Amino acid sequence: MPDGSLAGVVLAGGASRRMGRDKATLPLPGSSGGPDARTMVEHVAGILAQRCEPVFVMAAQGQPLPELQARVIRDELGGLGPLPATARALRAAAEAGARFAFICAVDMPFLDPDLIDDLTRRAIETGAEVVLPWDGQDHYLAAVYRTDLADRAAALVSAGERRMRALVDRSDTQRIVTSDSRSLTNVNTDAELRALAQPSS
Repeated sequence: MPDGSLAGVVLAGGASRRMGRDKATLPLPGSSGGPDARTMVEHVAGILAQRCEPVFVMAAQGQPLPELQARVIRDELGGLGPLPATARALRAAAEAGARFAFICAVDMPFLDPDLIDDLTRRAIETGAEVVLPWDGQDHYLAAVYRTDLADRAAALVSAGERRMRALVDRSDTQRIVTSDSRSLTNVNTDAELRALAQPSS
């Protein structure tokens, strides 16, 4: 991809009700802990930075974040789901000159840059507006979106939509079947976090 053609977006402002705490500042599974432990948002933003320029982190108002090599955009209103943040991110990415944006959740400790490459390549080859992985379910928050969907996403938000599926269903979407779901793993509970932190046998 030419420089600036693919932006990266980390959605980090969710309420994380099942986890009971902010996922963005969770220590990366397997890290030693302590004040110098690498956080989930640092890790995921770092993965995106290997393939994307610029990288945006969508955060809640007042949400504490570590220092990041990314542009932080604060939600105007909280608790509205991922679509409003996506609409703003797509707009920011388009204004930065990016044709595509890889949008992902903050709770993906095993995100692989190869996944970003595969989805972006398919987006270029097919001309699809959205390219997302499918492993029995759609992964809306590990997908490549054309930044010219910003207006459509904003119109859906204005109509009261909050779900990513609403945008995907109204777009030319390409699904990439994958049997390797490790890079798509999300951490939703403390138990899942502890299990991921255990060394593989």
